[in-house]
Amino acid sequence: MAEQIDPAMEIIDLLDSEPINAPVIAAANIPAQREELAVLVSTGRCKEAIGASLPQEQVKGLSEKEVIRYYKRYETYIGAKTTESLIDSALSLVIKGVGTVLKIDDDVALKNALKNDFLINKEMSQFFGRLALTYGSALAVTSAVMITTKHVDFGESAAAAITKKITEQSAVITEELPSNAE
Repeated sequence: MAEQIDPAMEIIDLLDSEPINAPVIAAANIPAQREELAVLVSTGRCKEAIGASLPQEQVKGLSEKEVIRYYKRYETYIGAKTTESLIDSALSLVIKGVGTVLKIDDDVALKNALKNDFLINKEMSQFFGRLALTYGSALAVTSAVMITTKHVDFGESAAAAITKKITEQSAVITEELPSNAE
């Protein structure tokens, strides 16, 4: 039986073997990249993000080539997590929008089915990847809007809820007021 290769390790191997065509540009960013790797180590997510456990002392002693190699892994990890988060938020938003018009029997199962569809996942990954390249950190605002919208109840507007509450309490308020006959 053939041994299965972990796709994540395959990507890491590819990143490690990819030649660097612009060493002058990369070298100029080495201190900043080393600093980001040090921050990653301090968060405790180094093994998850770059596939290696590095202590702070080792990060300080990394050669330029090692910094570039680990930083490429880190960028890949960040890109994958960002894309995953944006896809999740977008699907939740679409399901919520459709749910205002159509009855959805199980929105969690629907979201999982959509996330597991190869074509949907591939196309949405490419779409959000292009957005990330084009708009960079401004994409965080889009993500915040989508996450916030995911938690909004579209069934009743805030103004309608306030009006309903006032109407319900008006009878109680009227009973508590002294009458003019006294």
